[in-house]
Amino acid sequence: MAPTKTDKYSVIIPTYNERKNLPVITWLLARTFTQHNLNWELIIVDDASPDGTQDIAKQLIKVYGSDKILLKPRAGKLGLGTAYVHGLQFVTGNFVIIMDADFSHHPKFIADFIALQKSHDYDIVTGTRYAGDGGVYGWDLKRKLVSRGANLFATVMLRPGVSDLTGSFRLYKKQVLDHVISETKSKGYTFQMEMMVRARAAGYSVGEVPISFVDRIYGDSKLGGDEIVEYAKGVLGLWVSV
Repeated sequence: MAPTKTDKYSVIIPTYNERKNLPVITWLLARTFTQHNLNWELIIVDDASPDGTQDIAKQLIKVYGSDKILLKPRAGKLGLGTAYVHGLQFVTGNFVIIMDADFSHHPKFIADFIALQKSHDYDIVTGTRYAGDGGVYGWDLKRKLVSRGANLFATVMLRPGVSDLTGSFRLYKKQVLDHVISETKSKGYTFQMEMMVRARAAGYSVGEVPISFVDRIYGDSKLGGDEIVEYAKGVLGLWVSV
């Protein structure tokens, strides 16, 4: 089943110091949706970046139009989870795609997400680095082991039925995302994991698309020791409560 003319895909991208990345990721998104004749919009949720990210976003609005690019800034760094909650308020599409701005998630996979969703009417389609021909590029061995270990730990404890719990490249039916996000309590690194666990617990169907994950090109990674501790606590908390 192909996307209908009434389908619209809303992309939410949280940003912090993504001035160099934002123009290219926006161009890639526009090209992807245009090539497949899809209706789309991009909602940029910027957390008061000091590097001029918002200035770039305003220029992109002039290039692509205010119907395609929406800048919805916040006063400061308030957490990844709340960025999606904030962006969701402005969504006009019936499908929502969440992804990063730093090219770790390439827009070329969006067509595969949409095709899989349509063929099975999935509630959620998630990109996986750990199934099929998916993979991670640009990480050292330690980072790969931490990510693999985090996913294995969560899978054993929570049995969610998906191979990549910590990934943040996903396609949701809008009403499904509304429901799942309203149930999710995490704000930081564990947010994506909790979203998927709660979605599975609610009985939503999930499909997976293997993706090539590439470490960010410009800027600094946001994963550190504190996030790893937070993740472990989050897994145990969900194991008790969900």
